[in-house]
Amino acid sequence: MGFRVKLVASALALALAAVSVGGAQAQSISQALTIAYDHAPDLQAALLSAKSAAENVALAQSGKRPTLGASLGGNYDWSVAGGSFSDSHTLTAGISYNQTIFDNYKTDAEIEAARAGAEAAEYQIRNTEQNVLLAVVQAYMSVLSDRQLVALRQENINFFQAQLQSARDRLDVGEGTRIDVAQAEARLAQGDATYRAALSSLEISQATFQRYVGAAPQNLDASHNYGRLIPSTLQAALSQAESSHPAILMSKAAIRAAQAGTDSAQAAFGPSASVSGSVGTAYNSISGAQGISGKLGFTVTIPLYAGGAIGASVRKANIEQIKSEVDAMSSYDQIREAVISAWAGIQSADAQISAANAAVAAGRTVLDGVIQERDLGTRTTLDVLNAQAELTTARETQINASTNKVIATFSLLSAMGHLTATDLGLAVEVKSAVRYNQVVEDVWQELRTVAE
Repeated sequence: MGFRVKLVASALALALAAVSVGGAQAQSISQALTIAYDHAPDLQAALLSAKSAAENVALAQSGKRPTLGASLGGNYDWSVAGGSFSDSHTLTAGISYNQTIFDNYKTDAEIEAARAGAEAAEYQIRNTEQNVLLAVVQAYMSVLSDRQLVALRQENINFFQAQLQSARDRLDVGEGTRIDVAQAEARLAQGDATYRAALSSLEISQATFQRYVGAAPQNLDASHNYGRLIPSTLQAALSQAESSHPAILMSKAAIRAAQAGTDSAQAAFGPSASVSGSVGTAYNSISGAQGISGKLGFTVTIPLYAGGAIGASVRKANIEQIKSEVDAMSSYDQIREAVISAWAGIQSADAQISAANAAVAAGRTVLDGVIQERDLGTRTTLDVLNAQAELTTARETQINASTNKVIATFSLLSAMGHLTATDLGLAVEVKSAVRYNQVVEDVWQELRTVAE
């Protein structure tokens, strides 16, 4: 009676668990990516860096614009001489104007360098975005595969427990040996150790998931339709990577910035001209108003010798330009390698999945047959344990291959430059500094701010 009550209770618990799992909403890869996109601090930091780079454009452009200033001042003078006291006060007010009208195109080069730097910073956002989203997918699949491995190894323990009990029962009736019992006990201990290792790995992967997504993983579902973004040939994937990967585009922008830096350094050898002017008035308590006065002047400067600083700056700029071109070649090679590696990873995972599926199907058949033969006395408990171990290995390979397929798919998207919120169609506000860049290039914004 007690056994029947336990059986009913266990069945009820399993039914409730099934209802709970079935009623819980699955957390898809798209949902995890969407949440992570808004949560990721690395992405927010890249956005702030891009906004900071945009300010360099405004700073560079200020070199071509005039500077206007207003001043208001006053003095109070007094003296005591021959027993008499005298004093006076003076008030002054004026407006000043200064502007560089020619600097051998040095400022133009600095503006171009700043714009290229801002463009590179925008591409850095996209590159960081790809790195974050790929890390989320890796964490997502790590949790999912670890959960599957935990369930598999728990099932393995249950099997070994059943085999240990069977071996003991057979020993009690004189059909088995102590060796069978010892072997079953050893496999059970080994299975328990691997189960605990899987639990530890799961805890780590869940912590990693929460770090990227900002929430604990729920009921994960690895199904997705992003495979449609994968081209049909490796050459097409390489072509897309060369034309759209943010790291390559960022390298090209860095080359432009370095070239502009060289132009700016070379421009320092040329002449520069500036104009200045001021207008103002003064009032003295003794002499009264002094009217309005002003002045206008210009300056032409030609550098002759700067202690070697100009030549050094040119040589340094040339070196930086060469370095930017070398870095671009390195980025190109790395992206090409990543595309080929991810492409091969998908092909390998497909082959492993097919082989693992066949091995699992065959392993189940073999295990059932070995158990029957053991019951007939033609096989031993060790044969059963070995068959179970082979089946478990095949099932683990099946889990790992499926995980590798998903990760390789998203790795290829990343290598192609298409692992972005826009390409994936995520329901997020895309982080970009383009609008901010347009705002800071407003010529009269600062003047309006002062007026307000």
